[in-house]
Amino acid sequence: MGPVSQALMESTLHRQLKQWYASPGDQLEAQVGRFRVDVLSDDHVLEIQQAGLGALRTKVAVLLRTHRVTVVKPICRRKQIVVCSNTGQVLRSRRSPKRGSVLDLFHDLVHFVTVFPHPRLALEVVLVDVEEWRSPQTRRRSRLPYRVDDRRLLQVEARQSLRRAADLLALLPVPLPPRFDTRILADHLSVPRWHAQQIAYCLRRCGAVEEKERNRVGRQYALPTLDGGKPAARRSRCARRSRSVG
Repeated sequence: MGPVSQALMESTLHRQLKQWYASPGDQLEAQVGRFRVDVLSDDHVLEIQQAGLGALRTKVAVLLRTHRVTVVKPICRRKQIVVCSNTGQVLRSRRSPKRGSVLDLFHDLVHFVTVFPHPRLALEVVLVDVEEWRSPQTRRRSRLPYRVDDRRLLQVEARQSLRRAADLLALLPVPLPPRFDTRILADHLSVPRWHAQQIAYCLRRCGAVEEKERNRVGRQYALPTLDGGKPAARRSRCARRSRSVG
């Protein structure tokens, strides 16, 4: 039998990530003020956000007044799609050709730069392999021919905790050039121009790069300089921690 539709329920992926991060003695689904949080450990709140980070912005801003907060943002690296009938019978399974990367974080971060960075906030990016269960769409007005019933964690491939603006530079696959605009950044990172604009906006708003000037091409950026006039060093890449979930 396939999974029960969880449109109004917690997904298996969300529940598995809570178990992954929680330690013995932690409270799950705890009440903190007017909010319910995923994991509470003394004065530390952990929230797992599969949806957009912007939806969590107000909640995190309020919690930061009294607690340390870690926001876990899972990004799907690989996806195995399992298609079921409306009765729950598995019809077929295939690997999705789409692959995610840590750069996908910037799609969401543009709506979270008013909160990050903060001295009591950690933003943890987690690359995961998932299994997505689908069945035929029953709503007439839906644009998709299927509905997603559930997502399940197969493996945590890598994760990285971001605490400072400079930590965002560690997400980039290659060091930034000394001076760049979004056109140069798009070529440098092999991403579309619109994605480079998101990345540059987040880096600038968070303080990871400085805007030097504007011209007809657009904004010109550079890394912040240290007291000695040298660009700030780029931190190490994300730590890998692979583990299958049985």
